[in-house]
Formats: sequence, structure tokens, C-alpha cells
Amino acid sequence: MVLATAVCQPALAQQKFENLDRLDGLVAMTVGANIGAPGGPIAPVDRRLRLAACPVTPSVEGPTFGAAIVKCDSVGWRIRVPLSGGGGAAAAPVARYGVAARPAQRDLVVKRGDPVQLLAGNASFSVSRAMIADEDGAVGDTIRVREDKRSTPVLAQVVEMGTVRIPGFNDF
Repeated sequence: MVLATAVCQPALAQQKFENLDRLDGLVAMTVGANIGAPGGPIAPVDRRLRLAACPVTPSVEGPTFGAAIVKCDSVGWRIRVPLSGGGGAAAAPVARYGVAARPAQRDLVVKRGDPVQLLAGNASFSVSRAMIADEDGAVGDTIRVREDKRSTPVLAQVVEMGTVRIPGFNDF
């Protein structure tokens, strides 16, 4: 009887957590690209995650701001899966370490080292701050900006030349 219990426990333990391979497949199907391919997930879902098993098929939204959102509303978890830049045949190739190379034909409106105005807000309020771009970006790209060389970078979306906006806030 002890042997039967020992054999059944690993199977029961596996049923308590979400199958991460299934999540990888759902994201790849939703965005139309495999892991590491242009427009696809940069890497598989982190295998250290122990998400409660979803009784229904988890939903996948996106791509939004360079990521797909996988969530299980019935259990209450949600994860963000970063995607490589671009999508389809015209997408940029993915360089090592998940950094997407920018295609040459895109018009870069922000260059590394440029001063930019960081905006955040909605219809009720707005906040702005002078920042410095850490990387090049075209309109719609998400880039890192920071206040000075020692400060922590902030991700912001390029709106126009010299202007970036924090994603997630409503438009002005």
C-alpha cells in the first residue's frame, strides 16, 4: 500500500500546477511564431513558476507593448511573456540574449543619448519629466530611458521625436 501511495503522489503533484509547455504552445499559436522566431516569445515560460492548474484553457492576449499576456481568470493568475521585436517575414532578426536588432529601413526618431520628455497621465492629469534615451527607437518602439547614468531605467514607448510615454496609462 505504501508503494502505491508513493507512485500516485508524483502524478497528483503534477496535476496541481499548470503545464508550462502548454502555455508556451498557446502563446506561440496566438502570436503566430515559435520561441526565438521573430515576433515569437523570446524564451520559454520560466520553469521555476508554479502556477495553479487552470480548469479551463488559459487566455492569451496581445501582443501588447512587446509581450503576450497569459491569464487564467478562474484561478486568478496572470503572466507576461516577452516577445521578440517585429512579426512576420519583415521582422527584425533576433540577436543573442533576446535583444532584437532594429531594421535599417525604420525611421529612428530617438537616438541613444538624446534628451526626451517622458509623459504619463490620462484625461484627468498628466506628469512629465526630462529623461535621456538609453537606446535608439522608432515611433511605437519601447525603449529604456533614465534620469541620469546612475538611475534605474524606465521602459517607455516612443510617441514622436523627443517624446516618450509610459505604457499602460490612457491616452491624453
